[in-house]
Amino acid sequence: MNIEPEVAEEKNWRDLEASYSVKVFLTILYVLILVTGIVGNAVTIRVTQVLLQNGYLHKNVTDHMVSLACSDLLVLIIGMPVELYSAIWFPFSSTSGNVNCKMYNFLFEACSYATILNVATMSFERYMAICHPFRFKRLAGKHTSTLIAFAWLTSVVVALPMLFTTGTQGHIPSARSVPDQNVTFCTNLRERWVMYQVSISGAFVVYMVVLSGVAVMCWAMVLVLRGPMGSAAGGVNGSTEASPKHESSRVKTARKQTIIFLGLIVGALTVCWMPNQVRRLMGAALPKASWTRAYFQSYVTLQPVADTFFYLSSVLNPLLYNLSSRQFREVFVQVLRCRLRIEHVNKRTVRTAAPAAEVSTRSRRPLLSLPRGGRKERSTGAPGKTRDGPLRFLIFKTNSGSAHPSAAKDTVPTETEI
Repeated sequence: MNIEPEVAEEKNWRDLEASYSVKVFLTILYVLILVTGIVGNAVTIRVTQVLLQNGYLHKNVTDHMVSLACSDLLVLIIGMPVELYSAIWFPFSSTSGNVNCKMYNFLFEACSYATILNVATMSFERYMAICHPFRFKRLAGKHTSTLIAFAWLTSVVVALPMLFTTGTQGHIPSARSVPDQNVTFCTNLRERWVMYQVSISGAFVVYMVVLSGVAVMCWAMVLVLRGPMGSAAGGVNGSTEASPKHESSRVKTARKQTIIFLGLIVGALTVCWMPNQVRRLMGAALPKASWTRAYFQSYVTLQPVADTFFYLSSVLNPLLYNLSSRQFREVFVQVLRCRLRIEHVNKRTVRTAAPAAEVSTRSRRPLLSLPRGGRKERSTGAPGKTRDGPLRFLIFKTNSGSAHPSAAKDTVPTETEI
């Protein structure tokens, strides 16, 4: 059955533009998201450096957080101004040129997928540190930069087809070879349609694989932290690996906060990216030559909603850091106020341990004890004497010879004569 192609004169694409009030509202919303995202991610980069310098973060975690913040910043800076101009105010009159259109789509795609791949590499590193600590220690210092480079290179590979499949082109009905009316889009090219479909489908597969993988790794880490101290049961492959028994409560708390953050970011990426993925799949499902007015209307209506949620995902990461870590929240506020008051973790530990050390020192002082069956009498002229013999003192000695408060559990009293 042949469907009569739509006649150009019966369709005015500019009727699909949003109203002026909607454009103003979206402009205000986009500006707020842009400013909040730039400030939040820029402050996040500064906070991670402060926490690293003061011993609250490891360098590998800091590198992942900085890489993620940089990808979010690039998404906001590259995407939002162009989106505001070309998709909201002037959707049917692209004046940027073919080369600019290609570069915009390539850079935006690369930075977008760098975000989700950075989340994947961060999750993998935390998974190794918690579920396979000894294997992680053998690789410490070697793999962080490799993982980050892998995330960015993979995102570039995912985005490369955009250089060939997108450009400026008008709406070309099926029965014509030239665009109808005087409208131009920065869109996928008609002659590269199959490549564009494969590219969008492949990117969607990457998105789903990353979300599923991060969810599985988070669940494995939760099982490990719920298990008994010194065991790491519940790995993905069912393997067990003993974790260090001297692991401090501060380290366990930091790891739990990391898992909370990763869980929150998986939820945020699912909610915020899914509308944009649906819009992209709509664009790849049918060639624009086959789009009806109703289909085009649905696409145009979904675009600002999907893009708003997509850009919100780049704003949420600093908020999630603040929600999952009290220490990060305190330093974040200090950086915003330009009044850093954070102490190095060693100074705080020494100050906290000082009272305990003082108590421990007092506990090692000799304690006066009377001999069994003896009774203290007046002095007989020889100080320190009793009727039954010399005074005895209880002196507490440690088996390890250490004066550290943690050695108190090894303290045994010995009786010494003087």
